[in-house]
Amino acid sequence: MTQSTVRRVLVADDDPDILDLLTLNLECHGYQVHAAADGEQAREMAMRMLPDLVVLDVMMPKMDGLEVLAALKAHPETRDIPVVMLTAKASDSDVWQGWQAGADYYITKPFDLDELMRFIGYLQVNAPVR
Repeated sequence: MTQSTVRRVLVADDDPDILDLLTLNLECHGYQVHAAADGEQAREMAMRMLPDLVVLDVMMPKMDGLEVLAALKAHPETRDIPVVMLTAKASDSDVWQGWQAGADYYITKPFDLDELMRFIGYLQVNAPVR
């Protein structure tokens, strides 16, 4: 994939304000955004659309973000998709659990939108061709 290609990002969070904020900012940077309001929907959408990046909340209904992450990392078609955990779970053990589960980045709420966007931009520039 070249840098000029529109990158698809799946954002999953049960907070509609966070979904709107991320969608608006990602779209302003040229990303195609798909939103999921719960973990089960996020897992299903990721398996179907094979996004270039997934941004996951941890505490979501139906299936938490760590379960979604485990499902994605266990499947051959989705295991190499970068996953950013964006969550209020901020203890050292929570962060460690996210890293151990295979998260590529772990950012806690309240979050710095510029930091998140810089990391997403870094992923785009350094993403392997899939």
